[in-house]
Amino acid sequence: MSCLLRFALAAVLAMLASAAPAQTYPARPIRLLVSFPPGGASDLVARTLGQPLGARLGQPVVVENRPGYTLLLGPSSLFAINPHLYAKMAIDPLKDLLPVASLVSNELILAANPALPSVTDFRGFIALARDARPPLFYASIGNGSEHHLAMELLKQQAGIDLVHVPYRGGGPAAIGVMAGDVAAMFGGGSVAPLVQAGKLKGLAVSGQRRSRLLPDLPAIADVYPGYDVTIWQGLFAPVGTPPAIVARLREEANAVLAQPDIAEKLAAAGSGDPYVTTLAELAARIRSDHARYGKLIKDIGLAVD
Repeated sequence: MSCLLRFALAAVLAMLASAAPAQTYPARPIRLLVSFPPGGASDLVARTLGQPLGARLGQPVVVENRPGYTLLLGPSSLFAINPHLYAKMAIDPLKDLLPVASLVSNELILAANPALPSVTDFRGFIALARDARPPLFYASIGNGSEHHLAMELLKQQAGIDLVHVPYRGGGPAAIGVMAGDVAAMFGGGSVAPLVQAGKLKGLAVSGQRRSRLLPDLPAIADVYPGYDVTIWQGLFAPVGTPPAIVARLREEANAVLAQPDIAEKLAAAGSGDPYVTTLAELAARIRSDHARYGKLIKDIGLAVD
């Protein structure tokens, strides 16, 4: 976990000391913390949703890529992966953060170097990987990322062996695949234009449904039932936030997600699709993902701390 996220999460907890009463909330601007640098997927989601959410709440929502207070845009990895990887965290996200609303979700795209022999589709890639001696290399955006674990899960379910090569971000990883330094990768929405341009070979998507960006690609679950790697992001507040404030924020966030232009803006940015759940469904998703990734991380003996 980055220092930024450590400080941001600690600062979120300070919000309770000065929270406005539920009946007057919000009485001042809201800071929406994003624990990743500007320009990334989380930042784009925050800026796409922040302005219309602020308009509905009657106070500006200020997106900050640094420590602040009030609300946190929390990625699924914070709850499902990080607790299993890091021996020490500033807080326990499962106990100290309160779900407010689910916001967006997106599947990953399995893409390969177009020059891979005999690989015209997903089944062809699996067959090549199963027979390759030595094993094929694959890229990820970083050790312990969902992109990394998506391939490790596929290795388990398909009975194949590939060697992990972590890169520093999606751009360098995609360059590595295009150059033939590695055979394949799981990438986010930014990979779609490369597939559409023929620079990468799209094979499948990691979610339970097809991608709106690349509708011709099958879901891996069509071949390996139960396979599902879906990245999601949600809105979170400190535990102890008054229920009336949570209800108001949730109502307005869902109203923003229902606006016709929001889905198009998210898709254009490669940030996924609106993801609306009940609080019970979001809590169940957090528990399920935490348990599933915890088992996978233990199975492969992954440690980054």
